Amino acid sequence: MQADDARLVARLRAGDQVAFATVVRQWSPAMLRAARFHVRTHASAEEVVQEAWLAVVRGLDGFEGRAQLRTWVFRILVNVARRRGRAESRVNAELREPTVDPGRFRDDDDPYPGHWRAEAAPVSWGPEPVLLAAEVRAVLEKGLAELPERQRAVVELRDVHGFDHEEVCELLDLTPANQRVLLHRGRAKLRGVLEGVLG
Repeated sequence: MQADDARLVARLRAGDQVAFATVVRQWSPAMLRAARFHVRTHASAEEVVQEAWLAVVRGLDGFEGRAQLRTWVFRILVNVARRRGRAESRVNAELREPTVDPGRFRDDDDPYPGHWRAEAAPVSWGPEPVLLAAEVRAVLEKGLAELPERQRAVVELRDVHGFDHEEVCELLDLTPANQRVLLHRGRAKLRGVLEGVLG
């Protein structure tokens, strides 16, 4: 480790706020640009930079000096940005999937385009005890197991374990909007499974 780097690391480990503020101010603009290569929005890139700085603070005692401090910080940033970019790609792929089979709706040339087809409209499931029957629970459990991983995690935490949306966002590192979309899509797929049984 170079002498300048060693002094900077020592100051940071000692909790020198001026040293930390200086490196954050100097390096963050380049970190933000690097993060933008991996994520879709400026806001996501800003969150990546913040997360990277938190990881730097947490990992500083373990920094061994095999690379320059700045290189180490940027490696952390890139790892965080790649992970966030992969997560965003999965979410965007899920967003492109229709929530309900488009074939259940009337065509554009129909007098009532976009409305439910008579044979494909949602069905009434009857009184609540029917929904609590063991067979229905088994079907729901199977449907839950077949959901995409992220939808399953959100639906299970919200509807099975009773976590609120803020807790789910924190546990799964999701934005509130992503959590809502995943919950909606997961519930819609489970409703489709139930319609197949109860319809």
